[in-house]
Amino acid sequence: MKTLIAKNSWLGINGSRLDASFHLSDGRLAKIKLERCPYEVVSLHEVTRDIFNGARFKRYYVQKKDKGIPFMGSSDMMKSDITGLKLISKRLTKNIDDLYIKKDWILVSCSGTIGNTVYTNDDYHNKTASQHIMRIIANGKLPSGYLYAYLSSKFGYSLLTQGTYGAVIQHIEPQHINDLPIPILPNLKQQQIHNLILSAAKLRVEANKFLEDVVEYFDMKYGIKDISNTFSKSINDLGFSWAAYNNNLECDKVESKLGESITIRDVATKCFAPPMFKHIYLDKDNGHPFLTGAELTKFIKKYYRWLSPRGLKNIEDYKVKKGTLLLYKSGTTDGGILGNVFITDDILHNACLSDHVIRIFTDDIKMSYWIFAFLKSSAGVRLLKKTATGSMIPFITPERLLDIKFPKPDDNFNWIADKIENYISKSVDSQ
Repeated sequence: MKTLIAKNSWLGINGSRLDASFHLSDGRLAKIKLERCPYEVVSLHEVTRDIFNGARFKRYYVQKKDKGIPFMGSSDMMKSDITGLKLISKRLTKNIDDLYIKKDWILVSCSGTIGNTVYTNDDYHNKTASQHIMRIIANGKLPSGYLYAYLSSKFGYSLLTQGTYGAVIQHIEPQHINDLPIPILPNLKQQQIHNLILSAAKLRVEANKFLEDVVEYFDMKYGIKDISNTFSKSINDLGFSWAAYNNNLECDKVESKLGESITIRDVATKCFAPPMFKHIYLDKDNGHPFLTGAELTKFIKKYYRWLSPRGLKNIEDYKVKKGTLLLYKSGTTDGGILGNVFITDDILHNACLSDHVIRIFTDDIKMSYWIFAFLKSSAGVRLLKKTATGSMIPFITPERLLDIKFPKPDDNFNWIADKIENYISKSVDSQ
């Protein structure tokens, strides 16, 4: 049980809050500590040019890239790969100029899951974002990277989330954080922190460029430009299901373009998803680090849970090793996490992952890189979703995954492998 004697002067803070949870929150306790801070403390509004939410608007989605602008939701902004975003119409979206994101801004998720922060690099520049993402623009009095690092820290997060409201879905508004206290460390330390953030942001851009190069290679060879939402197909040509995504004509075109191809079954030594299990979490020193599928998608992978081997027949089935190809097997087919592919790097090595993640092993790490690169392309994504089954929540089985076709390695095999190796290396270094 937490206890604290509240001063009478505190009761007028944040709209005369009388609930104990507010005064015992990490944010409130952080403010008490900052009052004793040996450094100067200023309010957030003093070091920012603007703090605002994006405008609310009616969304008109389009499929052609020349007709739309990439649009980011609060869950998208944390992803390591922000390509493949939905596109909002350039022509039909009112005041679209007010929705753009610029480089060196700080983004904060302000609805639902709140307090997540992102420092925008070149990959975010000129994409649009929803009203559920708050924008913070530094005014130059403090380095923007230093400000981001503070807001991303345990102190900053607790202060950002202290002023939430809403009984069901939590929210924060710009006025709630205008007076958020910022400690002013010595200039040298500020600059060191700022430079580290800039370096990490640059490494993420470089990593994503390596991935973009290999995806573009496969898109140029096997991508389908003319995408249609409606099509007809003979009943004799239907697959194992009548669902549209299982009979997608674009997939037929991709497979015909592959020519001489092989299947994952031909090269995989093992492919499985571990059975469902009872999740029993322990303190850090006593358990195995664990990540969910959604946490896999984030550019910074942090461990919040440590899994107990109790309730599991074999904890090793849930651990992954460096170089293992990973695929999230369940979700929606319209832009959800279903079919997302990952490669186990040094950060994920020996971590436990959800039973929703399929593990694919090969004897050749370069072959795993080749498959990974193809499955990240638009052609690979379509083929993956074609294999999904299930009426409520579609899912991919290891058996169907093994039958997915991909192009045989060509003269660019080593070039692709080197690109993916660099992508993994720089992604790790950026964290």
